[in-house]
Amino acid sequence: MNERAVHVFVTGLVQGVGFRYFTIRKAQACGVKGYVRNCPDGRVEVWAEGPEERLQVLLKDLAKGPYSARVDKLDIQRPEQLKGFRHFDVKF
Repeated sequence: MNERAVHVFVTGLVQGVGFRYFTIRKAQACGVKGYVRNCPDGRVEVWAEGPEERLQVLLKDLAKGPYSARVDKLDIQRPEQLKGFRHFDVKF
């Protein structure tokens, strides 16, 4: 498969609302690998690797977030290099 990467910063009410665990469930359902973590500035950072069509599904889910969140903005970057993750996990 042709693997790609996205590096996303999610802005809004995204900490303390289950956003990381929502992201893990969605990423695992899509079959992508990488990580999610809270940033000190209140955003959530997501790195995901997988086929483009699966990444697009994850990005749509991130734009919505869980019912308790409010997503204001996705800052999406497209790195050239893959990091070769084996799973999708929370990073602390």
